[in-house]
Amino acid sequence: TGKEVFAQSIHNASNRCNRPFVAINCAAIPENLMESICFGYEGGAFTGAKKEGSPGVFEQANGGTLFLDEISEMHLDLQSKILRVLQEREVRRIGGKKNVSLDIRVISATNKDLEQMVKNKDFRQDLYYRLNVLDINLPSLRYIKDDIPLFINHAIKEMNLTFGKFVEGIDEEALEILVNYNWPGNVRELMNCVE
Repeated sequence: TGKEVFAQSIHNASNRCNRPFVAINCAAIPENLMESICFGYEGGAFTGAKKEGSPGVFEQANGGTLFLDEISEMHLDLQSKILRVLQEREVRRIGGKKNVSLDIRVISATNKDLEQMVKNKDFRQDLYYRLNVLDINLPSLRYIKDDIPLFINHAIKEMNLTFGKFVEGIDEEALEILVNYNWPGNVRELMNCVE
């Protein structure tokens, strides 16, 4: 559905556009690493930590936008810590002694029904209401078939630059096949196909 592209567009159209945009996929990071990735850590905070420490994504995005993709996959224990950071507007690195004040926009996304997850106690209600200030529903690609030619033309231009090619377009028969396909993998699948 292009969730990250949409989040990046919100950032780019805002007064934060010259500040960092940091995106993480909560489903792709192992649970035992998620806390250090979110909050960062001081040197020597745990075995294997860099001796100089590392800022977490909240610090990295400070002044800009943090995009939490697949937030529904975040473990309940970490949800309570994320809620505290959002409420207090400050973060402390693991093993750290001082808090860092935050000024960030947080955009979160999921392909699951968070309201139902809240009812099932699989997602914290208080975090849901803290994040759900403005709800934007992005339809799957199969519901916006008229946009597929636009995505394809954009992808061709981007890939021409990336790969040093000079593809001018797509023939009508191929375009018709692509427009009529169901795209279960959404925009990512379409981009891979064009590539």
